Amino acid sequence: MKLKKKDIFFQTLENMADTIVQAADYFAQHVVNLQDVLLFANEMKKFESQCDEYTHTIITELNKTFITPIERDDIMDLTTTLDDVMDGLEACASRFDMYHLPNSDEYIVQFAEILRQSAYEMQKAIHLLSQKKLLAIREYTIRLNDLENQGDELLRICIKELFAKVKDPIELIKHKEIYERLETTTDACEDVANMLESIIMSNS
Repeated sequence: MKLKKKDIFFQTLENMADTIVQAADYFAQHVVNLQDVLLFANEMKKFESQCDEYTHTIITELNKTFITPIERDDIMDLTTTLDDVMDGLEACASRFDMYHLPNSDEYIVQFAEILRQSAYEMQKAIHLLSQKKLLAIREYTIRLNDLENQGDELLRICIKELFAKVKDPIELIKHKEIYERLETTTDACEDVANMLESIIMSNS
């Protein structure tokens, strides 16, 4: 019996989610002990470029496909929010090279772990979307919201600590921007959760 070919949109969204997991894993593993900042930034750029290709595939397919498995706007919005997560991870990695930061700190490592966990929750949710198991997705959107709250709290803690301990204004600016970019990336993960919730509501 021939297996039914997976819809191009669902397959590409799955590919994006899988790539984000690989990127978040790489980021979390390497940010703990940065050996080569330029290599770190370049590897993250490769993941980001791959996601850009998937986004291009979806736009191309939307332009030539009459009937889509879910609303066209939902597909495009979900693609964009996933791409925002990948862009956020890559932008954070590039800052280590741009700002000549040879190492990270405990807060960046904690943010990396929150983002790694968020990536896995998104991946599970996107794979359930492909299977049309919409209500089962809620478990993962709730978890993504919780992880984003952890990111908010961590930002408050690390900014307070930064202003209390770091006297060099240049170093303060560098670290503050990286912390805020990391937290904004957790917001992007929550945007994915919100987009999935919207899809659940309009298709249930």
